Amino acid sequence: DRSERIRTYNFAQGRVTDHRVNLTLYSLDEILAGGVDAVIEPLLAEYQADQLAAIGD
Repeated sequence: DRSERIRTYNFAQGRVTDHRVNLTLYSLDEILAGGVDAVIEPLLAEYQADQLAAIGD
């Protein structure tokens, strides 16, 4: 569904929220400067957990 929010960038608060993994970070400047590891790592962990759960089913 294209109407689902994936990520919200709030420049006034310096906040990034990734709605897929319920992650909120207050380091928007750092993320925009290339420090996306703080966003990618929780996404990878969620993906890996989903893959392991699928194997167990």
